[in-house]
Amino acid sequence: MTVLHQPRHKNKTLAALLAFLLGGLGAQRLYLRGWRDPWLWAHLACLPAASLVAQLAPQADGFYKLLPIIVSGLVGFLEALIIGVTPDDKWDARHNADSGQQSNTHWPVAVVLVASMMIGAGGLIATLSRLFDLIYTGGAYG
Repeated sequence: MTVLHQPRHKNKTLAALLAFLLGGLGAQRLYLRGWRDPWLWAHLACLPAASLVAQLAPQADGFYKLLPIIVSGLVGFLEALIIGVTPDDKWDARHNADSGQQSNTHWPVAVVLVASMMIGAGGLIATLSRLFDLIYTGGAYG
């Protein structure tokens, strides 16, 4: 007796939402590709990297100590945008080829895209401005 295992359908809206909310920890990578995804481990490596920076440079500004986590979070927002704007047919070809279902995303993914753009762009601008402040003025403006 043979049991056929049909792969689960990967929801594009859920993947974009996971990238928006928990993208800094790689939740969308875990949902889409599982534990063997190397980019999941790159996201998770931000936590020990931040700890390592804090241990090696305890006198450094807190921004530098959190920089690996901040960068991973910004990448998560970018991944939410990429996932959200992927056409449904290309999404299904990549993630749902054997699921037997077709994606049909509607307005919820647009809400995730707008939120990702707003918070991601704001976070990127804030990160760059703080980084330049610390590099060029030694933190004179904050």
